Amino acid sequence: QVQLVESGGSAVQTGGSLSLPCAASGFTFSTYAMSWFLQAPGKERELVATITSASSTTNYADFVKGRFTISRDNAKNTLYLQMNSLKPEDTAVYFCKARRTATFSTYWGQGTQVTVSS
Repeated sequence: QVQLVESGGSAVQTGGSLSLPCAASGFTFSTYAMSWFLQAPGKERELVATITSASSTTNYADFVKGRFTISRDNAKNTLYLQMNSLKPEDTAVYFCKARRTATFSTYWGQGTQVTVSS
């Protein structure tokens, strides 16, 4: 059974930091590209960052560049998002996503809430 479980969401003040892990199971994690998305209240889900299966390439949305870092540990089947210099506009539910283009396989986690207060 495929599972992606995000955790680490919390309420923090502006300028604070959080680290979000996403634990994967039930599929071959190391063969999947991974991404973080966020969804703010009343808005559509949007891409935050992506990382290739071997961590060779990362990409970031402009609004998080220089503040967030995506990484993965294939030995631990875990994806991470390090979030620094948090702003109130970063308040959202954060989701991890697994994607393998060769098999058209896509999996989503259930999300974790991040709230940044001013």
